[in-house]
Amino acid sequence: MTHPIQKTDEQWRQLLADKHAEPGAFEVTRHAATERPFTGKYEQHWADGSYHCVCCGAKLFDANTKFDAGCGWPSFSLAIPGAIEERRDVSHGMVRVETVCAHCGAHLGHVFPDGPTDTGLRYCMNSAALDFEAK
Repeated sequence: MTHPIQKTDEQWRQLLADKHAEPGAFEVTRHAATERPFTGKYEQHWADGSYHCVCCGAKLFDANTKFDAGCGWPSFSLAIPGAIEERRDVSHGMVRVETVCAHCGAHLGHVFPDGPTDTGLRYCMNSAALDFEAK
């Protein structure tokens, strides 16, 4: 699928390096890798503000939708409308719903229908795919 923001792998690598993104951010965002649980910088981050795509800066989540799911990755109950595209993911012998940035196609994580809030959703994201902007 084509997204509004397109770059080569080398351009994405350079952009992430210039932003001092976490090691592994390129593999996570551009090749759908997953960071190890409980290792990401935003897993236990609770400041007021918003979370954005590390690749293009698009706003993805408000901090007030973040909750502790105990799964080892930052979890959110609600995405910014239109910010995330969902795709069927049948990798690793299971069926899941992959989430990618609607603006640049960066892999963010997965969404599951087991969230504790009224949305019933748990957006399970990789910290390496996110940037935080304090309020």
